[in-house]
Amino acid sequence: MLKNMFPRNFAWGAATAAYQIEGGWEADGKGPSIWDTFCHEKGRVFGEQNGDVACNSYELWDKDLECIQQLGLTHYRLSLSWARLLPDGTTQHVNQKGVQYYNKVIDDLLACNVTPMVTLYHSDLPQALQDQGGWKSPSMASLFNSYAQFCFQTFGDRVKLWITINEPYVCAKFGHEDGIHAPGLKEPGIAAYLVGHNMLRAHAMAWHSYNTFYRPKQKGAVSLAINSDWVEPLHPGCTEDIAATERFLAFTLGWFTWPVFVTGDYPEMMRAAIDAQSEKLGYSGGSRLPSFSQDEPPILGTADFFALNYYTSRKVKPGGGCGQMLCMKSDRDAEEVLDPSWPICGISWLAVVPHGLRKLLKYIMDNFNNPEIYITENGFAQVGPLQMEDVQRCEFYKDTILEVAKAITDNGVNVRGYFAWSLLDNFEWADGFSVRFGLFHVDVSDTQRIQTIYRSGQEYAKMILKYKSDQSR
Repeated sequence: MLKNMFPRNFAWGAATAAYQIEGGWEADGKGPSIWDTFCHEKGRVFGEQNGDVACNSYELWDKDLECIQQLGLTHYRLSLSWARLLPDGTTQHVNQKGVQYYNKVIDDLLACNVTPMVTLYHSDLPQALQDQGGWKSPSMASLFNSYAQFCFQTFGDRVKLWITINEPYVCAKFGHEDGIHAPGLKEPGIAAYLVGHNMLRAHAMAWHSYNTFYRPKQKGAVSLAINSDWVEPLHPGCTEDIAATERFLAFTLGWFTWPVFVTGDYPEMMRAAIDAQSEKLGYSGGSRLPSFSQDEPPILGTADFFALNYYTSRKVKPGGGCGQMLCMKSDRDAEEVLDPSWPICGISWLAVVPHGLRKLLKYIMDNFNNPEIYITENGFAQVGPLQMEDVQRCEFYKDTILEVAKAITDNGVNVRGYFAWSLLDNFEWADGFSVRFGLFHVDVSDTQRIQTIYRSGQEYAKMILKYKSDQSR
């Protein structure tokens, strides 16, 4: 292997999210979130499981910290529970126990020479704000901005890497189009575009607040975490498949990157496709894709780095619509196909394609003005019987990190860090605890939530040690 494949100060991390690990769902004055509500409804989650206790990180943080140290991480990505800090979602009522918890987490990390990367919103909206319309309501943007300013003010003296919103695409589509994530709404072809819009407005307001009021003193960096697969035409020479691939990219990666990194607005191809479909189906309620107001802070340029969550790749061909119904799938007219040569890990959607990450990194460099990139999530799932000797996942991490190294050394991509998803086996949303992504196994049947390192965790720790020692030469 080549020496010095990674730049000095490369971030070696692992990632988690509040609802997925913390538990303590009503402890010490925390308010309910939309995921508390969703999981307590019958039939929403695998095995009627929930995150009431999850990994119990709210009580067992010290154990999590031991895991972080055992891996030798330089960085740790966590999210704040909005409802733990502000139970009704507003700064009218601050829960000091929540503030104390996150202060301890941040201070402990720094004491161990681990840099925190903090996500403000990772899917768990306070239920009190959902009751007022949630992310469909335009007023959510300024409510989020107030919450963000509260966090910058409270923690920003120590936190220098911020993510405003994690995977707005997933929150919008899974939560408001498909109804498979909280808040469980199925309003196809309408709500997701509205939610994505308000999330972008919220992100931009928070970025501008940071830029104006906090950056001069705190000198941190702020972005949003965008999930994307790598996609290629099913038949490389087929013009229909090529066009479908471009549409697919416009409706996934482009939906959130164009406004922030390219033009300050949605991809023209996306708006044209949505409007054409509205006309075809006789929808007369105006454009279903909202427009950004000139009276609000501009969206363009509101990211100090590119935060990418990458899991898998797809081939694309036209199709996949829903007949005469309004829906996002019909709007984009692009169907995903799995290449049979790609191995599947655990869950049906997760084809293992490490080289897809390298291609996507190069695409981001070429199309979004060569930004600094942090890979903020990437991982390999295990289902079924527990395998502590997870040889396939070890191979996955080795192959993936090699592809990242090639993107840096061969393609010149400015990758600044890599965060494995996840530190711990945790509550994987609608899949509950049936899907395990952790570098540490967590026994959720045991009240002690005993944590045991997988072989992949040991191998990741070895890779970090090796590359860190290369970097220091």
